[in-house]
Amino acid sequence: MAENGGVACKCVPSKRSLYGFVEVRFAERRKARRNLRNVSVIPLFNSTSKWRSVAGNSRILSMDAREKSRSMLLESSKHKKVPIFVMMPIDAFCIDASGSPRIRKIKAITVSLKALKLAGVHGIAVEVWWGIVERFSPSEYNWSLYEELFKIITDMGLKLHVAFSFHSTKRSSNGKGGVSLPMWIIEIGNSNKDIYYRDRNGLSDYEYLTLGVDQIPLFCGRTALQCYEDFMFSFVNNFNSYIGSVIEEISVGLGPCGELRYPAHPSGDGRWKFPGIGEFQCYDKYMMEDLKMAAHKEGQPQWGDRGPHNAGCYNSLPSGVPFFEEGQESFLSNYGRFFLEWYSGRLISHADAILAKAADALKNCQVNKQTSVILVAKIGGVYWWYQTFSHAAELTAGYYNTALRDGYDPVATMLSRHGAALHVSCLEMMDGESPPAYYCSPEGLLQQMRTVSKRKLIQLIGRNTNERFDKTGFWQIHANCYHPQAEAKDECRFVNGTNNQEQLTSLPLQHFF
Repeated sequence: MAENGGVACKCVPSKRSLYGFVEVRFAERRKARRNLRNVSVIPLFNSTSKWRSVAGNSRILSMDAREKSRSMLLESSKHKKVPIFVMMPIDAFCIDASGSPRIRKIKAITVSLKALKLAGVHGIAVEVWWGIVERFSPSEYNWSLYEELFKIITDMGLKLHVAFSFHSTKRSSNGKGGVSLPMWIIEIGNSNKDIYYRDRNGLSDYEYLTLGVDQIPLFCGRTALQCYEDFMFSFVNNFNSYIGSVIEEISVGLGPCGELRYPAHPSGDGRWKFPGIGEFQCYDKYMMEDLKMAAHKEGQPQWGDRGPHNAGCYNSLPSGVPFFEEGQESFLSNYGRFFLEWYSGRLISHADAILAKAADALKNCQVNKQTSVILVAKIGGVYWWYQTFSHAAELTAGYYNTALRDGYDPVATMLSRHGAALHVSCLEMMDGESPPAYYCSPEGLLQQMRTVSKRKLIQLIGRNTNERFDKTGFWQIHANCYHPQAEAKDECRFVNGTNNQEQLTSLPLQHFF
């Protein structure tokens, strides 16, 4: 287990452009040694989302083991090198006329990778899509695209950050473009829309399966958890030789955009726009059945009939919405506390189950290895209405975080059991940049993450929410790379090999397409 909490910053490219950016982790004081942490970067998977995340109890996922495995890169804090990972764009892949996945413009990619290596880039972040690998039939995995891609990347001497992506980039069941869920999953969903999250009006979100089906064998005899588990074990079996050497980090998708959250603020279909509080997503029949059971167990069966009836709609503001105020029917009531504990608790249990499977898969494949790989879990950076009493936007997203309750503490506790990083964003944002009427506090959210990561002895990885190239945003990231509680000699400097700010913020990688 890591001996400190810390934060890393990650600069994020847009979905359709390729830029290299720098990540660094805030180094807390360590008892044994005070060397610069080696870190990596993955960019934002969906640049339109309003969010914007490693410690372990096992040898495989320990930070100490990871530092030793990278001694060739960082021999001491005097070098102060920060590995840069560049995002592989989604449209680098396509499905050809035969239905097989393939890499587009391989020659251009190869040339670009060579240029990246010469520029000092450490590795490539690659999303490994469920909808590509297990596309047509259950339990039939086609890893050919990733075998080819990983070989190209490895031959260039670059490292990998792999992101298991169990979500879709499409906003509807028949949306065009992007990456969908597996076709056989979509066929099941066409006859049973309750496998997706639903709001109180019955509208479905097709980006990710509802956690209500985690334990229900609806998918050709398998539960959703078994589908995720089988996918991860198949990956490990195919890429065992890469793990811990070429593959240094693995991010596990836990919800929409790969984040551990409910799709309370859906973008792209017109239901929600910033800074709306969002809506609770618990109205598929499987979650409603679970809610009813929880209410009966509580001795209040009437609480299981529905979610809060007075919680407004997607674009409501918290003021004037009874559930998010301080009345007798608010989130402070007995019912309000019951519902929010259930709603957030189910989300944490969902992540707990998936990360346990991921940790087991990695442990089995590395039992005789001396190298390590870090497990990463992303959460949503919901920073609007953070300065209000109820934190309404966080509540609908599944984070039971209010002025009276630290909602990220139980999340961090769960992650620490699996050696997983808490991954959040907002590092380039300042409170004063948002309209005062929205009570935003990305800085307050980040500070809360620092505190809980330190308390739970896990690492906090961060990145920026939006693509920015201005000096103000850069220096805010730079400032956030110094933990305010750390002594000067313990701080992690935000520098790269050239100390060139322009090179840090805008590597010329547009030719990747």
